[in-house]
Amino acid sequence: MAKTKLKVSAIKDGTVIDHIHTENLFKVINILGLDKIKNQVTFGMNLESKKIGGKAIIKISNKFFEQEEINKIAMLAPNANLNVIRDYEVVEKKIVEIPDQIVGIAKCFNPKCISNFEHMDSMFTVVSKNPLEVKCHYCEKINTKEQLIIK
Repeated sequence: MAKTKLKVSAIKDGTVIDHIHTENLFKVINILGLDKIKNQVTFGMNLESKKIGGKAIIKISNKFFEQEEINKIAMLAPNANLNVIRDYEVVEKKIVEIPDQIVGIAKCFNPKCISNFEHMDSMFTVVSKNPLEVKCHYCEKINTKEQLIIK
């Protein structure tokens, strides 16, 4: 029997974000602010995946994500897996999904949209999840994944 060796080391407590498309790895790190935290953050990219071909993975020690953060992950890595780790064991598995409503985590691409000038949460209704298209609650413009600016 062949031994399997972890390509990215295990963590005692924290969260693993798995099955991120490689090209979105640094975008996910950036929108979650993982480049600014003091926790140990380990990532791997261009790893083999039967599910998506090449993938990336992020392991964050002692970090457990709130729903708003999970929604941000969903915007960039809609089919990622989130594994909650406690004492080196996976205690919870979640598949990240784009919610039907997106509130406060993205900016409308329309420069004239009121949400870009007033102190209010942006609000979008998801029109299509694949490819991602959302409709702004205020100006009713359709924003594509490429047009959205994740805050």
